[in-house]
Amino acid sequence: MSFPNQLSLLRIILSPVFLFLFLSENLLYKKISLFVFFVAVFTDWYDGWHARKFGEISKVGIFLDPLADKILTSSAFIGFFILGIMPLWMVILIVFRDIVITMLRSMQEYKGKTMKTSFIAKTKTFIQMTYIFLIVILVCLLSFNISPEYSSLISNFLVSETNYLLMLIVTLITVATGVSYFFEKDKATIKTSS
Repeated sequence: MSFPNQLSLLRIILSPVFLFLFLSENLLYKKISLFVFFVAVFTDWYDGWHARKFGEISKVGIFLDPLADKILTSSAFIGFFILGIMPLWMVILIVFRDIVITMLRSMQEYKGKTMKTSFIAKTKTFIQMTYIFLIVILVCLLSFNISPEYSSLISNFLVSETNYLLMLIVTLITVATGVSYFFEKDKATIKTSS
């Protein structure tokens, strides 16, 4: 298995580790979760860069890389719901969209085709990761010895209308890119050699 694909597998493995640490009552574990998430996101950037630079783009990698992204982001959104930050209906829409797109990719692979990740889908992933990073950082900051004033500001933001609006934007973009796959899948698939 190529190095980029190994990094994608590592990202999949790190996803439940991150979620466990992030949801832990242990303040040290919660702090470590931020580092684990950073490492997972770094592997996302690095495996793509490495695959392009050294010509290690493969059919498996084209499928595995976005799958790893979906598992990581879904883990984070589920964590946000458990912590009472994100409404269940948003999590359901995002995770359902990711399951459907993964199934669609699998069907295309079965037909001997590969779905390339579109620019809009990559933009969606960037927006999701940016938002998740923001919330993970804020939640983890609460586990540090910060002043009550800053702690209150963070806690209020997490349940604010502003954060709800950000979550809504992320959800709508995610769903919209999912719908676009069904209109673009014929143009976005290429025949693969055996």
